[in-house]
Amino acid sequence: MSDTREQIRDHVAANPGVHFRALVRDLDLATGQVQYHLRRLRRADRLVGEEVDGRTHYFEPAVDPVARRQLAVCRRETARDVLLALAEAGPARPNTVADAVGVARSTLEYHLDRLVAADLVEKRRDEGDRVRLALTDDALVARRLDAVTPTAPDRLVDRFTRLVDDLLQGD
Repeated sequence: MSDTREQIRDHVAANPGVHFRALVRDLDLATGQVQYHLRRLRRADRLVGEEVDGRTHYFEPAVDPVARRQLAVCRRETARDVLLALAEAGPARPNTVADAVGVARSTLEYHLDRLVAADLVEKRRDEGDRVRLALTDDALVARRLDAVTPTAPDRLVDRFTRLVDDLLQGD
């Protein structure tokens, strides 16, 4: 295996769920070069690509499909912040979580849809028939968050999205 291919494979192993642009940035390689080597690694069954919400995330083949989706969702800063808020406070109302994370309710709902689909968060009804958000499994969420270390560019993209959302809410 070429040095570049091994470098890509090692980076994916250390950063499960990393997406294409992050690979290009993190490894400082040309786009075409990364595309070529990813194609070769996938054909040789050395890596798996999984599209989640418009981004292809890369994993070692041993990572099961459920974990792939969960890790991909956890790579989003806002989704991580929601999980951390619920881990710290326990079950909470959506407005409380939105305030704790610093996002509009619509942005929270966008991320909640993905977190619920990935079986990381559940929506429960309390005695007053109000929605409360809770982690499905504290230990599992902790493992998923531990496996995902965000890059600075990823954090900037998420923060830009929040800024635009805040500006739109002001209209």
